[in-house]
Amino acid sequence: MKKLIAGLLAASVLTPVAASAEGLTRVLTVPLKAEITGLYEHGSDLFMNIQHPDAKIDGPYSKATVGVIANVNWAAGEQAAPSTDAEKIGVMSTLGAYQTLLQEGDMGVVGVINTAGGEGLLVSNDPDFNGFIPTGENEGFLFTNWENTPGGMSRAKLSRAADGTWSVAEGSVSMVDFSAVNGTWINCFGTVSPWNTPLSSEELYFDDTAEWNNVEYKEHEDVAALASHLGQFPNPYDYGYIIEMKNPTGDVRPVKHFSMGRFSHENSVVMPDNKTVYLSDDGTGVVFFKFVADKAGDLSAGTLFAAKIKQLGEAGASAADTALQISWIELAHGSNAEIEGWVRQYDGIGTDKYEAGKTSYITDEEVAAWAAGDAADNRVAFLESRKAAVAKGATGEFRKMEGVNINFAGAKDGSVPFMVMAMSSIGKTMSDGEGDIDLAENKCGVVYEMKLDANFNVSKMVPLVAGHGYDKANKPNACPVGSISNPDNVLVLGNGDVLIGEDTSNHENNALWVYRK
Repeated sequence: MKKLIAGLLAASVLTPVAASAEGLTRVLTVPLKAEITGLYEHGSDLFMNIQHPDAKIDGPYSKATVGVIANVNWAAGEQAAPSTDAEKIGVMSTLGAYQTLLQEGDMGVVGVINTAGGEGLLVSNDPDFNGFIPTGENEGFLFTNWENTPGGMSRAKLSRAADGTWSVAEGSVSMVDFSAVNGTWINCFGTVSPWNTPLSSEELYFDDTAEWNNVEYKEHEDVAALASHLGQFPNPYDYGYIIEMKNPTGDVRPVKHFSMGRFSHENSVVMPDNKTVYLSDDGTGVVFFKFVADKAGDLSAGTLFAAKIKQLGEAGASAADTALQISWIELAHGSNAEIEGWVRQYDGIGTDKYEAGKTSYITDEEVAAWAAGDAADNRVAFLESRKAAVAKGATGEFRKMEGVNINFAGAKDGSVPFMVMAMSSIGKTMSDGEGDIDLAENKCGVVYEMKLDANFNVSKMVPLVAGHGYDKANKPNACPVGSISNPDNVLVLGNGDVLIGEDTSNHENNALWVYRK
């Protein structure tokens, strides 16, 4: 009860002060250059990935790894930062022993993406989201995102022995077939829905759709790779969505939820009403979104909203002690079927249609007309969601918005009545001296807390944990080793503690932290 009261008080004050080291415990480190991804709690176990480690290191972790810690000791003490060469290339943890389940390229399947002709296109070393779907008391399927273009997702059948040892069933590993939804783009973080379906996220960082069919554009090579995977030039409006894995324990059927908007999805999290969904948008100059489904348990139709922010502090204030007030602007109502009809109108547009200074897709004039109420339909809201949100007055200034998450059971019964969001870095559009947000730069990042009301609405972002003390002269630890640097994956535990995984080049070894409130 003490933690619940403390959480409510922290969320109610106007000028909170985020923790920098107090209450923060480093509990795990990963090998050089590796990122911590795929945080997913199942029972007493924690799934976690080692993403893109330094391929030059010797030992068992030179490849990207999907693994698990069984019987986690959540009361664990401090894990010291690695100091020896051996420690820097291993997994060091006070939580328990890390078990390897899968590694990139295993069986010629894991993380393998092929061309339309079946030839190898890439082997991903970027595992991200994990979601475990039980099929029995000690067995089930583990879904893992592979964060590349084209994107991918693996599925492996796992079983757990009484002593906590996990094993992969022989011949059970496959890559999800996304051909029915025209492939995917950068499958990033994710969650599992309350009705037990994995929700993958397409991190569409391709900010300017007008350049999609421009062969001279800096990111065209990714479009070309996707075309090789599909066997045809892709339609940009097929990418940038939440993808739900229907029938996850059988013949998996991916469904792209056009209704939830098109942008650079980091992840989505469904509230206990089974209707309200919060959606983070990764990039620079981005928007915080909310979706409310028409029917509980059905994400195929609903209303999309975007956040308008009021900074509760002076211009240039520290992000560590400045809350952000949220109001929600309604964009539009739509359904997957209706929106996909609009998407299909942009099929068959190739590089031969590109003209410099023009666009083959939705124009800025069409966005402005929609915002003024002069459009024939709402396609702008769902196909150019970020531009639509800003045109309607929402705040498009966030920087490196990463994971957003709740503890579902605690949010449902009110014992953990908050949501958390990682902002990997505060700077650029959040610190440019203009607009709704103007905070002092913090290159080490901030984790925010948002109180959930009785209807699972949020109206304020309150800094919970903040990085501090950035000094580029101190590389490879430009952010102090005793605090967070560039938070990414986040997980809320049943007692209200928050798990924070890093994606940083400002710590020599990325760390996993527990913030104990």
